Amino acid sequence: MASIRANCRKVMCIGRNYADHIAELNNTTPKQPFFFLKPPSSILLPGAGPILRPKGVSLHYEVELGVVIGKTLRDLDPRDEQGALDAIQNYILAIDMTARNVQDEAKKKGLPWSIAKGFDTFLPISEAIAKSRIPNPHDAFLRLRVNEAERQADSTSLMLHNIPSQLAQISRVMTLEQGDIVLTGTPKGVGEVKAGDRLQASIEVGGKEIEEGRIDVAVEDRKGRYEFKET
Repeated sequence: MASIRANCRKVMCIGRNYADHIAELNNTTPKQPFFFLKPPSSILLPGAGPILRPKGVSLHYEVELGVVIGKTLRDLDPRDEQGALDAIQNYILAIDMTARNVQDEAKKKGLPWSIAKGFDTFLPISEAIAKSRIPNPHDAFLRLRVNEAERQADSTSLMLHNIPSQLAQISRVMTLEQGDIVLTGTPKGVGEVKAGDRLQASIEVGGKEIEEGRIDVAVEDRKGRYEFKET
């Protein structure tokens, strides 16, 4: 698993890709796939927890299906669905952690919000999931629990933009390379967690949970010099 982090040069995240999630954050619906970056240094490998909550941060979870790229993609034709799926090496489950108050302040002031997504430990991932385990990535079911209480539970069939569309949109701007990760968006139910909470995420296909797709990680307060203050 260490190779996933070592081989990843960038993490591309599709934002606002589930209608109910857009509504719960009072965002506007994009007309085409919208994406942003997380640094590979934010990846938290299985068993390497905890997630560290920086001082003053309102820490939110967002469960997502992740795609690991297996070959170079550049300016992909959005109609080439088979080409997009053939470029996938494997899947992962991921939790896109977000410093929501940092993000909200940046949005209000028209500033970039890379900090809100980029702290160390802000991307817990599962073990690699073979493509054969998810024959159709648009027909899987994502779940996330906080302290055993279910908070997110929705099908990937609810994506507004499918994975080939996502890869086409990204690759016309930035070349996707082997080892890169694409996070495909989060369904409704995002919320805050604090030190002492425990996150458990899972993915199902055909009603059966994929064992290697599990995430189980605790949240602790982060020590260090960072503390959120108004920009």
